[in-house]
Amino acid sequence: MKGRDWLVTKDGQYQICQSVRAWDLLRDNYRFYRFLTEVEDILNDTEEETRHLPEIRMLVRRLIVNSYWVQSQYLEPCSKTGISVVLLYDELGFPFTVQTVTFAPGTLSTIHNHGTWGVVAVLKGEERNTFWQRTPNSKFKDQIERTGELTLFPGDIISFTPNAIHSVEAVGTQPTVTFNIYGETHMRERFEFDHATHTARNF
Repeated sequence: MKGRDWLVTKDGQYQICQSVRAWDLLRDNYRFYRFLTEVEDILNDTEEETRHLPEIRMLVRRLIVNSYWVQSQYLEPCSKTGISVVLLYDELGFPFTVQTVTFAPGTLSTIHNHGTWGVVAVLKGEERNTFWQRTPNSKFKDQIERTGELTLFPGDIISFTPNAIHSVEAVGTQPTVTFNIYGETHMRERFEFDHATHTARNF
């Protein structure tokens, strides 16, 4: 599975990052529970979680390379919304959200940030990310402007700092399936933006 690693920051800029070669990540019996434990151990050692995004991207790539089970845990997109989500792990007090998301071709997300760090790996299909940054002024404190876009393919991994803003569209002819892991969300810092009205709301 070929792929590139990307980082997106709060100013809407994205940069390519060094990626570990897939054959260097091959492991016998590398299971989902081991991945969760390793991510937790990394983050327990620091208060500045975004510093560890390179290590988390590497662990996500290792999981995808070694676990057919993870790659198979998704649903067909919902016929009404165009989106389906499978929560892969849910334990009270566990500080991450780990899920797969399926988008039907042509489905477009809202413009949003996550209020926490995030790492997303494309498993199937193609996904266009459009990036934005806040440009507040005296009239519109929640104004944003588009800064660029990037299309991701299977094997690509993208990571976000907590205030990075993006929207996602499934492009191509088949559904897009992604593996997503997010840190503990700070709900007061998680927003959905309306580019037309220059407003934002918590979601």
